[in-house]
Amino acid sequence: MSGLGNSPLEYRQALGCFATGVIVVAAHGAQGPVGLTINSFTSVSLEPRLVLWCLDKGSERGKLFLEADRFGLNMLTQDQQALAARFAEPGMGAWPIEAVRTPGAFSLGLAEALAFLDCRVVQRIELGDHFVLIGQVEAFSARAGNALTYFQGRYGCARAP
Repeated sequence: MSGLGNSPLEYRQALGCFATGVIVVAAHGAQGPVGLTINSFTSVSLEPRLVLWCLDKGSERGKLFLEADRFGLNMLTQDQQALAARFAEPGMGAWPIEAVRTPGAFSLGLAEALAFLDCRVVQRIELGDHFVLIGQVEAFSARAGNALTYFQGRYGCARAP
């Protein structure tokens, strides 16, 4: 290992060494459904069921997510890389998504997602250059399949055992 890094780019590269899953978070915005690709997700608590994700303050869709009372977290399969790339594009604002209202859910679930978490916002925290959104999971679904991953700036796959 070389010496310790100091620049923002080196820091970003170091963070990229952590492989993550890929999620499209969806909400109902003032102009209709809105979606955003994220990899800053974690489970907080099993009881109560709490999760969090982080929203960049500079996100053009940020205001829509901050105003929403609910969000849906859609964990993507390896076959949904194009969908992840689409929702990661900057400058899109609020735009329609191919959403399916999952039976019994209030949030938007994407067809063929590996797992879906229907969440009610319980807290928004401003921290550094991000907002942390904490949600209580009120409904969920999951199915078998291979997960889409993100590692060192590239998409990959985690195969189901």
